Amino acid sequence: MSGEDPTAAFRVEAGECLDQVEQGLLDLGHRLDDKGLVDAVFRGLHTLKGSGAMFGFDALAAFTHHCESAFDKVRKGEVPATAELVAVILSAGDHMRALVDGDAPRATGDAILTRLAGAVEAARGAVVPAASAAAAAQGWRLSFRLPADAMINGTNPLMLLDELRALGDCTIVARTDTVPPLAALVPTEIHLTWDVTLTGDVSREDIEDVFIFVMDDMTLAIEPIAAPMADPEPESDEDPAVMERAPEAAGRAAAKPAGESVRVPADRLDALMDRVGELVIAQSRLSQLAQQDGGVAIRSVSEEIERLAGELRDTMMVLRMVPVAQLFGRFRRLVHDLARDTGKCIELVTEGEATEVDKTIVERLFDPLVHLIRNSCDHGLEPAADRVAAGKPGVGTVRLSAHQAGGEVVIGIRDDGRGIDRARVRARAEANGLVEAGAALSDGELLQMIFHPGFSTAAQVTSLSGRGVGMDVVKRTIESLRGTIDIVSTEGVGSTITLRIPLTLAIIEGLLVRVGRGHYVLPLAAVEECLELSAAEDARSCGSSLITLRDRLVPFLRLRDLFATGSTPDPYQKIVVVSVGEERVGLVVDQIVGNHQTVIKSMSALHRDVEAFAGATILGDGSVALILDIGHLIDVAQPREERLRAAG
Repeated sequence: MSGEDPTAAFRVEAGECLDQVEQGLLDLGHRLDDKGLVDAVFRGLHTLKGSGAMFGFDALAAFTHHCESAFDKVRKGEVPATAELVAVILSAGDHMRALVDGDAPRATGDAILTRLAGAVEAARGAVVPAASAAAAAQGWRLSFRLPADAMINGTNPLMLLDELRALGDCTIVARTDTVPPLAALVPTEIHLTWDVTLTGDVSREDIEDVFIFVMDDMTLAIEPIAAPMADPEPESDEDPAVMERAPEAAGRAAAKPAGESVRVPADRLDALMDRVGELVIAQSRLSQLAQQDGGVAIRSVSEEIERLAGELRDTMMVLRMVPVAQLFGRFRRLVHDLARDTGKCIELVTEGEATEVDKTIVERLFDPLVHLIRNSCDHGLEPAADRVAAGKPGVGTVRLSAHQAGGEVVIGIRDDGRGIDRARVRARAEANGLVEAGAALSDGELLQMIFHPGFSTAAQVTSLSGRGVGMDVVKRTIESLRGTIDIVSTEGVGSTITLRIPLTLAIIEGLLVRVGRGHYVLPLAAVEECLELSAAEDARSCGSSLITLRDRLVPFLRLRDLFATGSTPDPYQKIVVVSVGEERVGLVVDQIVGNHQTVIKSMSALHRDVEAFAGATILGDGSVALILDIGHLIDVAQPREERLRAAG
């Protein structure tokens, strides 16, 4: 079996490293004096340079070397971190990504390096380095302890001690007080603590460079020889006077032991999910046979397989879940760039980043959220002067939140900007022929106008928005995920856009119904209630297709007619009321079979244009049931309702 392509593995690792560097730079932009962030960015650049050279990405290594050298000057106190320097390194990070992908014009890199040199020189003139802070003539005392799994991860403590000896005269003492009894000793783990006295003209940065690749996971205390030495680790959990010191006391959180993880290619997870789906279908068929046969033995086997299949399904679903932090973190750079492009002061606040959702949904939500956040920053938030004049803080806030509600994840994009101008929306809708002049519209219906293709209220087209392209695509993308999108806006206060998305696209709880001889599945999350429709009521409602449900008219569709089944209705039909957001519609079916755990199969290429269906599934008897697209059915019902109301 061939192993994983090392170049492909490097590209993945490099992408993660660049993400970490970018997040560090964005944090540094708010806290330019945070030495811990400077160190973290430097280590990321250093790692990327070394790894790039190791895997043959020489252009990447050479380019990154210049950025690393610039941050080395910041780290050593020769120049301060500045907003311009951070901005240039962010641009350099984009070029590094292009170099990793193998598609980066050299002229772009040269221009960035020219800007980098200018930023370093400008920063150099803003500070007088304090040489006395960088080194101690008498030397240093340090005490360090490596993580227990350091040797397993490739760190040799003896080599680290040799590097310390190379810096100057040093005395090394190994402390064994934390070594466990022989019976409990794990030979691959490290339990020693080292105390080192290092004399000579050595800077603190020289010492930190020795531990650069393990700095985040170890405990390290460094003090001048004249200062009392702090223990790197408490001797007893009960002694509050002995405190653990983070490296350089830079404000970083104490390192947490990392859980073991295995990188698995996404296509392998998808293949495993397919096998789980097939198992669920086979179990459903076995269960049906057990009910028909009536045998106690086969029914017992069926129940056991059902239990195992359910546990395997749940485990598989957890494997596919990832925290939305992976998605939210990508928007910090977007907002940073938008603030620069618009000249506005914008702060991005994120909440609920630990909320988990299917990895496929995370990937497909990125583009819609990019567009919505751009709109909030460009259209929603006012310039600082206008905000102050309106009694608001000069800094506008975009709040991105997520939380789980039942089988859905709810994502909110809220800004404290100017809100949506209803008069302008109505004027543009009437000008585009979407509504008649003076037509009565609810507030929700009016706000939904912005999702029509080509609709825009922008006074002028900018590089960010204003062409009326995007919001309709956003809505279609959300609906293709079987989700909904709602808007609430208050003029002068701000707007909130709420997305409701299923946690997974692979398996759903559905309501199985029969229409004629065909079976269909309705996503259970969209079902509100079920009513009976007698033959007499059916006859009375012919031509109107409206029912009164708690003093509200609700349109309904006869699926028998919509799908042209050619069958006669059952004596007592049922109406299944479904909803998407505030919109509701009744679907007339012949029989409600019951709940059905649905493994979703995509439609074939020949049937993908049939908009009434979101997919298909296989029933226990081997037949196929189509999964209904609730959003599309509501879109079909709404024009009928409007015509009937107009006629009435």
